[in-house]
Amino acid sequence: MTLATQVLAVNDDLPIRTNLPVHSGKVRSVYWLTADDSARLIREKEYPVAADTPLAIMVISDRISAFDCIWHGENGLDGVPGKGAALNAISNHWFSLFKQQGLADSHILDIPHPLVWIVQKARPVKIEAIARQYITGSMWRAYSKGEREFCGITLPEGLKKDQKLPEILITPSTKGVLTGLAGVPEADDVNISRADIERHSHAFGFTKPDDINLYETLLKQGFVVISDALAALDQIFVDTKFEFGYVSAADGTEKLIYMDEVGTPDSSRIWDGASWRSGNIVEQSKEGFRQWLLNHFPDADILLNKDRMPERAALARDNALPTNVMMDISRTYLAIAEKVIGRKITLSANPKAEIIQVLDTQYGLIAK
Repeated sequence: MTLATQVLAVNDDLPIRTNLPVHSGKVRSVYWLTADDSARLIREKEYPVAADTPLAIMVISDRISAFDCIWHGENGLDGVPGKGAALNAISNHWFSLFKQQGLADSHILDIPHPLVWIVQKARPVKIEAIARQYITGSMWRAYSKGEREFCGITLPEGLKKDQKLPEILITPSTKGVLTGLAGVPEADDVNISRADIERHSHAFGFTKPDDINLYETLLKQGFVVISDALAALDQIFVDTKFEFGYVSAADGTEKLIYMDEVGTPDSSRIWDGASWRSGNIVEQSKEGFRQWLLNHFPDADILLNKDRMPERAALARDNALPTNVMMDISRTYLAIAEKVIGRKITLSANPKAEIIQVLDTQYGLIAK
């Protein structure tokens, strides 16, 4: 067994029965099940959804993305060992905690394998719901240049880099390119204000304007649950990105839920508490990898300037990163995951074969 065989880098070629194209994102691939298979699983597994709800298999990979590019390592190491399992384990833990504390549901119905979710179809809200508890990253870069308005929020004078903010701030950005909305740039992942969302609530995907208050409430509730749990482990929940969507409940009513992953090293900054108190930042998230890339390549502007995307894509394509760097990322992800869930994560020797076997023998979803 080699490191490369432990990694699930390609996750859009599994023989899962579907009659639609597989959607492959940066990290996850989505296989929409046939209507017959969806109905059968809802019946057999007694999922709490309407009988005609479309279901999908969502498979996470071990690919590592940063600055909108996929990076790879030497010797065929096209992903980070354990990364996918760590992300899923963390999200599963937080979603379970949300449920225990009476927060909203998620789109996950079943977890057949550490790298696999069975999800119900959801209509996404087109907002990257970002919450911040400390001033760092893009907020600090803007603040240090003299900007005091951030996503429609006026920031006080005298803030220092990496300090805790007076309150949790919601600083949303666009999810996807929205066109024809006054005051909203036609670009992905650009900052917007609550006023922008209120003016264009339907275009952003909200069923009714009051749901803007609900999404902010759910975002803050989820943030606090995760922040408190991490604080008990002496870890600081710095900032995070949530996603939301609408699903139909078993009785046909529509409800707003959490979507995608939550509180993971990919979607959040997490700092070691003891180090922060001593004046040092020790990243327990992908931010450490991002900083390594910025320091490793001589022209960091390529990674930060969206106008230089062709150069950035070539940089990621043409540079195999050292194995020790990929393994450092692996250790970071697995360490924070094991801290959160309270147990060891055992890595699969052949994750693709395992996934195919379980989806065949226990779910009857593999095309023959």
